[in-house]
Amino acid sequence: MLKRESYLKIIRSYREKPLIKVLSGVRRCGKSTLLAMFARELRKEGVGGDQIISMNFEDLAHRDLLNANALYDYLKQKINRRKMNYIFLDEIQNVADFEKVVDSLFVRRNVDLYITGSNAYFLSSDLRLFSQGDMLK
Repeated sequence: MLKRESYLKIIRSYREKPLIKVLSGVRRCGKSTLLAMFARELRKEGVGGDQIISMNFEDLAHRDLLNANALYDYLKQKINRRKMNYIFLDEIQNVADFEKVVDSLFVRRNVDLYITGSNAYFLSSDLRLFSQGDMLK
């Protein structure tokens, strides 16, 4: 796996900033891989496994969480109230009404939120705050 240091540097610069970090791009361009690399870095720095919640909504293992209420209830139970939590929601557009979950997580002070999705879903949305295209500028 090729380490994309320039992209990781940008992601690192937004760590724990009060923003929803959105990586958007065409399918299969490496968004998920970048988040996985960043999660591994966090673990190497000593962030506990219980503080990192990572979900890919193309995986059928999460089929019961493809609506906003179910996903939010699940995440609320997983969040460590005493520590910073790093939440990675990959291909979030597969969750019905995902914006409600993202907004609800964003207001929590102990959540650092990262989401990915394909351009087609985010380009028409106000949610597009940080994308791979922006990283290239």
